[in-house]
Amino acid sequence: MPRFWFGPAGKPITLKSTDILRAPAFLREMGLNAMEYEAVRGVNIREEKARALGSEAKTNGIKLSLHAPYYINLAGRKDVVEKSIRNMKESIEVSYWMEAYVVVFHPGYYKDAPSKRDALRKVIENLKPVVEYREQINARGVWLGPETTGKTSQVGDLEEVIEIALSVEGTRPVIDFAHLYARSGGKFITSREHVLQVIELIEEKLGEWALKPLHVHFSKIEYGKGGEREHHNLSEEGYGPDFKHVCGVFCEVGVDAVIISESPILEQDALVMLNMCRELCGEKCVVEQVSE
Repeated sequence: MPRFWFGPAGKPITLKSTDILRAPAFLREMGLNAMEYEAVRGVNIREEKARALGSEAKTNGIKLSLHAPYYINLAGRKDVVEKSIRNMKESIEVSYWMEAYVVVFHPGYYKDAPSKRDALRKVIENLKPVVEYREQINARGVWLGPETTGKTSQVGDLEEVIEIALSVEGTRPVIDFAHLYARSGGKFITSREHVLQVIELIEEKLGEWALKPLHVHFSKIEYGKGGEREHHNLSEEGYGPDFKHVCGVFCEVGVDAVIISESPILEQDALVMLNMCRELCGEKCVVEQVSE
């Protein structure tokens, strides 16, 4: 029977307090059980507060993840790579403090490498000191999570994040279904069969462990020629993908998933997805009440 965790990417927007430490209890009261801490503008939380957030999350049964800074580019120029490695190390350290189970990150861009293949090789090579640092601080419980990216200029199609996971110890792919949809120009993730293809490829290449759990981002999305433009609410017409395809397949094949809402209304759409999943899956839908 699959297990699910649902929550927002960042502090709930309907939480009136500015204190992130209030978020876990607020989410629990809503019936949600996950949250992704957003360090996308930089890793700017002190150890004491990070540990306090982790404690609050554990008390309230909230499964924590962390999103590393957006400006990471492990395939860039030397100075950019050095800064990116520092950002990754800081993200791992903070995740260790707050007991977040995965550091989600965008691997980089193709533009500074001779080819897409070379860009991917650079990403894999430049993750080595990051993995070494994780070992040094004894943070083996923190996974690295290369995310499928939404723009065709970025390293991070489905096959690339799987190859990174194959090549770098302690790494598993993060699947952003909206990004896959935008990157393909709206041609992929339009059916249950497409979602099944994603799951089958991950299991074939990496094994079932990569689905225990699978870390997922979801929203509807607007795209253009180069891919991703803007995230949209689940209720907005004219945008994809359809969450019913995702949840239906997860229930059917038994995928455990941490499902993070990147909709503009964050926790409200996380709750919509939770209820949609319960309606689709019935007794097969187990929403975990305690983080592991």
